[in-house]
Amino acid sequence: MLLTVKNLSMNFGKLIALDDVSFEVATGEVFGIAGPNGAGKTTLFNVISGHYRGKGSISFDGEEIQNLRSQQICHRGIARIFQIPTIFSSMTIYQNVKFGAHFGNRHRDVSEEDTIAEILRLTGLEGKENIPAKNTDLFTKKITMLAAALATRPKLILLDEPIGGLNPGEIDQFLTLIRRIRVELGVTAMVIEHLMEYLMELSDRLMILDFGKEIAIGTPSEVAKDKKVIEIYLGGVGA
Repeated sequence: MLLTVKNLSMNFGKLIALDDVSFEVATGEVFGIAGPNGAGKTTLFNVISGHYRGKGSISFDGEEIQNLRSQQICHRGIARIFQIPTIFSSMTIYQNVKFGAHFGNRHRDVSEEDTIAEILRLTGLEGKENIPAKNTDLFTKKITMLAAALATRPKLILLDEPIGGLNPGEIDQFLTLIRRIRVELGVTAMVIEHLMEYLMELSDRLMILDFGKEIAIGTPSEVAKDKKVIEIYLGGVGA
């Protein structure tokens, strides 16, 4: 297993955001995460990536990372993209990707320029390198953010609602890109998404959270048949 989370909890005062959550993510899989608003999904990503420190254990590639800072976790091989595109708007697309390559690249056998060229090709940004990021549409901003994250050469990427705000054609392109990332770069992915149809199509396994608790883990078909999951999504519990 690439990532092992055991008994992870996170409180904000009296609010319990994560409640004794445990799961594993295998190398090479797409692991989906879903649940109602306030279920703890983004908080989970914040703890894994080092923005918050919870209670419990997070082991990545055989190393405990709970006490590491976010930049140290990135250098170990975990990258993240956010719901709202987080990019350097005053920079060009190329400069955004170069920043990721410079900050995260610890593979001395691969040059920054080779990394940038590979990521631009893979993400379809080749030929758009000199466009200022602020002058692009939402889809291109999201792809630029993803490209910068991939330029750090991660082993695991955390995708927080990556297809939010996109049209159906753009969604298909983005999901195809996630599949290519797994095949061509060997990157494992964890994906938070509200659009269950797409998440079930993309994921090898799913975890459903509700009020900070893990209530189901399994293949998409297994989770779809789970009584608690059906109750939450069809019965209104936790909404």
